[in-house]
Amino acid sequence: MKMIPIQEIKNEEIILMNVLKWLFLSVIAGALTGGLIAGFLILLQACIRYVSGLPDWRYALIPAGLLASIYSIRLISPSAEGHGTDKVISAIHYRAARIPFLVVPAKILSTIFTLAPGGVVGTEGPSVQIGAGFTSALAVWLKFSEKERKKLVICGVSAALSAVLGAPIGGAIFGVEVLFVGDFFYPVLLPAVISSISSYFVCVAMGVSYAVPAVAIPPLSLTVFSWCVLAAVFFSFVCIYHVETVHFICGWFQKMKISLPVKSFIASGILLCTAAVWGNRLLGMGEEGLMLVFSGQEQPWYAFLLKSVLLAVTLSGGGSGGVLTPTFYIGAAAGSLFAGVFGLDVGFFGALGFVACVAGAVNTPLAATFMAVEMFGHQIAPYAGAVCIICYMLTGLRSLYPTQILVQPKSDAFVLADPKDRRSWKVRPRAVPHKKLPIRRRKKEA
Repeated sequence: MKMIPIQEIKNEEIILMNVLKWLFLSVIAGALTGGLIAGFLILLQACIRYVSGLPDWRYALIPAGLLASIYSIRLISPSAEGHGTDKVISAIHYRAARIPFLVVPAKILSTIFTLAPGGVVGTEGPSVQIGAGFTSALAVWLKFSEKERKKLVICGVSAALSAVLGAPIGGAIFGVEVLFVGDFFYPVLLPAVISSISSYFVCVAMGVSYAVPAVAIPPLSLTVFSWCVLAAVFFSFVCIYHVETVHFICGWFQKMKISLPVKSFIASGILLCTAAVWGNRLLGMGEEGLMLVFSGQEQPWYAFLLKSVLLAVTLSGGGSGGVLTPTFYIGAAAGSLFAGVFGLDVGFFGALGFVACVAGAVNTPLAATFMAVEMFGHQIAPYAGAVCIICYMLTGLRSLYPTQILVQPKSDAFVLADPKDRRSWKVRPRAVPHKKLPIRRRKKEA
């Protein structure tokens, strides 16, 4: 009988102890983060309900809300500026995952000030930054190394997203997948999953409810799958438009030689004019519109076009919030348009657009696919998987999160001229096949 080497036994012991350590840490981090995010979501919904109960003059609170968001961030923690997730990715890559704890109260207040009056942002970005700020402070208190601190912060990101979406597996994979384009951070996958599940159970226990869309999923067939492929191509163009529009408008506002409070009044004016012309259906996160799409009701054909503009305007005007929730609505509205044009099921293609635009706009096809399965049922898996991957590939190297690190291009057919510049990608030159030249033998001399 062959004896197992002592070193192999020691290696297994080390692995086992490390797994047990991080199982314990991820449960604690997930539970605490989930409780914090649950409190934030409950407070936010209470504020939104209060403001929505006011007369129509409540829309005049948008300028005041943006100003309050700006100054709450300036006074408490300037690091909380922006939509949140991109700041966390940058902190993990370039600042050893060190995030000031004051980001937590600053982000809670600024997001409430932005969303309650009707600002067009989401809750996932602030929640991610809140979870990351809390777990970063926890890691510093525990005197963790840089590697361990990054690991715990990613657990906080996954737990926060799970708390917002009610999709623990999708949230966990998102926290790992969003860091790199073309790579996957496997060592932190298990702690991220455990943190997400722990966070989900705490949120449910605290009274956070998650809407379960009732979408009819057709049986797998070649006809339906073909329509899904066509829809994926359309969603890819929607993603390109969405990403480029957000970056263009934000860049345009940034170039203005005026102060941020003045920019907030310009942004408020645009939001108020939009509400006056097209109604308030495009303001806020877009959750009501999502439910309408899933129930089979078409959205206006221009909805996804305007939503991207309003999102960028809100962020440029000093608003605080995420980009993912509006992207959900943009994808669902695009799916509604596609289904309406071709006479297809609005709810089904709205659900596909819901996850496809996330896959393309933030380069997370695996997370988006798992979100689809958790939200709409396992029957949607082959459709959602194909649509998300196609959208991810065709969107190119664009992203709503510029700080994502590009590990490799999405296809071997391309190469980056400048590794630091995503837009420098070009077609890889074809390799010229080597041709063997005929060997001329010298004639033997007579």
